[in-house]
Amino acid sequence: MTTTTPSRGRRRAPTRMERAAGKAAALQRPRVILALLLLLGLTCVMLLDGYLRAEVGGDQRVRDGASASKVPDKVLNGGPILTFRGGKPVTQTIPKKTIVLTFDDGPNPTYTPTVLKILKKYDVPGTFFLVGSMVSRYPSIVKQMVAQGNEVGIHTFTHVDLSYQSDARIKREMEQTQLALAGAAGITTTLFRAPYSSETDAIDNYSYPVYKKLGASGYTSVFVDTDSDDWKQPGVAKIIKWATPSGTSGSSVLFHDAGGVRSQTMKALPQYIEKMKAKGYTFTTVSGAIAKNTSAERAANGTRAGAGAAAGTSTGTVASGARPSAAPSGAPAGATPGGGRTVGSAVGGTGGTQNGTRTISIQQGAHREATGMTLYEGKALIYAVMVAEWVVPGLAAGLTVVGVAVMSRFGMMLILARRHYRQRNKRRFSWGPTVTRPVTVIVPAYNEKECIANTLESLAKSTHPIEIIVVDDGSSDGTSEIAREAARSFGMDNVRVIRQENAGKPAALNNGVRSASYDIVVMMDGDTVFEPDTVRQLVQPFADPEVGAVAGNAKVGNRNTVIGAWQHIEYVMGFNLDRRMYDLLRCMPTIPGAIGAFRREAVLQVGGMSEDTLAEDTDITIAMHREGWRVVYQEHARAWTEAPASLKQLWSQRYRWSYGTMQALWKHRKSLTDKGPSGRFGRVGMPLVVIFQIITPVFAPLIDVFTVYSMIFVDFWASLAMWFAVLGIQLLCAAYAFRLDKEKYRYLLMMPLQQLAYRQMMYLVLIHSSITALTGGRLRWQKLKRTGEVGTPAGANG
Repeated sequence: MTTTTPSRGRRRAPTRMERAAGKAAALQRPRVILALLLLLGLTCVMLLDGYLRAEVGGDQRVRDGASASKVPDKVLNGGPILTFRGGKPVTQTIPKKTIVLTFDDGPNPTYTPTVLKILKKYDVPGTFFLVGSMVSRYPSIVKQMVAQGNEVGIHTFTHVDLSYQSDARIKREMEQTQLALAGAAGITTTLFRAPYSSETDAIDNYSYPVYKKLGASGYTSVFVDTDSDDWKQPGVAKIIKWATPSGTSGSSVLFHDAGGVRSQTMKALPQYIEKMKAKGYTFTTVSGAIAKNTSAERAANGTRAGAGAAAGTSTGTVASGARPSAAPSGAPAGATPGGGRTVGSAVGGTGGTQNGTRTISIQQGAHREATGMTLYEGKALIYAVMVAEWVVPGLAAGLTVVGVAVMSRFGMMLILARRHYRQRNKRRFSWGPTVTRPVTVIVPAYNEKECIANTLESLAKSTHPIEIIVVDDGSSDGTSEIAREAARSFGMDNVRVIRQENAGKPAALNNGVRSASYDIVVMMDGDTVFEPDTVRQLVQPFADPEVGAVAGNAKVGNRNTVIGAWQHIEYVMGFNLDRRMYDLLRCMPTIPGAIGAFRREAVLQVGGMSEDTLAEDTDITIAMHREGWRVVYQEHARAWTEAPASLKQLWSQRYRWSYGTMQALWKHRKSLTDKGPSGRFGRVGMPLVVIFQIITPVFAPLIDVFTVYSMIFVDFWASLAMWFAVLGIQLLCAAYAFRLDKEKYRYLLMMPLQQLAYRQMMYLVLIHSSITALTGGRLRWQKLKRTGEVGTPAGANG
């Protein structure tokens, strides 16, 4: 007696199809993650670009008329240079017969280079208070500025009134600007000028604590004595007049090289320099003025001139590796010099090195050499901004082109769909003599036990004589037995069931074509049901000898769920409206697998259903065009199919479709240069498919991202109105498509949600498909889980 070990605890070995599905799922995850990371990266680039343009985090508030009761009188009535020593404020004036030319709001690509040329021509230095976001966008100008011997200071990163900002925001504004300077010119600075500031008597109870905190961090705040008010554009003569100090007084003079139209400033500046030089004035920077004050003070006290330092600037030499005491603590780590500093000439660049010590002009005494992480982070910021400066405008231009193309497509679809409907529904329209001869219906099936009986039941009611061939592609659920039993129960003696080893859908269809008894073959899916008149309607175009294939009208049967309703809208609008257009253009790209008819000789002529792609239906349709056959759309031949009921199944199906479409287009790429019908498809149909089935869906999520971005950071109501306008156009097209197909409009209520969610999924699917195509991945015929809920057409209608 032989005993056997129970197999209850042993796991069944996976089948070949299960192993292929598992491998596909494993490959899918990293590609989905990559697609999400790509969308996240583009979103970050957009946010960075918006931040640079003060659209993200921008604050336009400006404080005016606040009390100054808590500000010391010696600050309000002091000079334009404010420092804090031991927590106590110290102000300095500009020496007599000395002008400190200061420029705010730059750099600007139009005006700042002009200012630099003027300063170089007259051998005059300037002090530029730079906006960090502009520095990061135009780093080459700042590099030239520093190399020319000018001094730079911080004007915040986004030009906000710091009196309204938190300590964290203030610190961020300063640090980010320092990083921008480090990346652009390799330096940081101790000079600061607050946006919307002017003379010291404008300091109030809200702004004074900001200056005090920055002073404690080592910053020197710089104000003005004389304001040219060039931003008012009063004319060249008034700008020069208002910028001229009284008598022989020294002055910190304010001009602007950005922030508006500065053409008057460009004309006034050379005349102003000539005028002041003629009056005996010399020009210096803020650090130069401080150095003059220090020298004069120590000379008056009988001390050695040039031996000391003031406001954090050294007039001597700092040993290599030493940290100057005035380095701002608010600056990023590494902002202090890595080497020493020596006093250079009156107007000079950063100079070279002397005995291993880097020389910095006294005119640039506020500069610190950026080293370490500060330098690297600064360069990273510059490169990131450079990417954003290219990517965001490029995306905006691309989206504009796509938007125009989509609107044009909608218009073309409406016009051609109406023409197609009117042409095909005329009373006198005819394809030719009525086709009454029998045809073969091929039903490829793999594990379709839930649906195959419903499919055969619908075919049993056909008003056209048919032969039915069910090709069981190695099912393991008894599909063939169920098919035979259903045929017997329905009294169908025209059904043949052919079993084959699992080889995929193309092989199953080819097996059916070889076994067909008639010259016209109708192909349908094993989860699809036909209306009684479907086959008769579908084969009538074959009365025209030029027609080689006919696409039917596929309908979603399980449309009473959210996902089903989304697909129902897509089938009616995206597929059937498209097919009307493609039919008239004679470049139909796809005959749906759920319902299509072919001349048997045409199928054999193109080599049958190819296994080269995952979209065998698209592949053979294009092949038909290339062989000169006409492919048409028959709207009255309706089939009801069970659409994927979950997002996972929908993903799997659309991934297969999109990837297969890419494969088919690549396979038939030579049609672009062909002549005749093949060239017509290559130069008309193929571009339309690439643009509207691949490129446009990839851009679709970016449209939503741009919309959300604009609603939050730019103009909420205008952006919302634009989004609803586009949605309205889509609804109009969808409603017209529903009218042509005599569908109920209630499903269109799901369209706004479809636009928000469905487009994002299709983006991920297309990115996934593109990556798979680039990496050369392959997938087998994937089986979707079916419920069998789509029964007779009457039950699915409505």
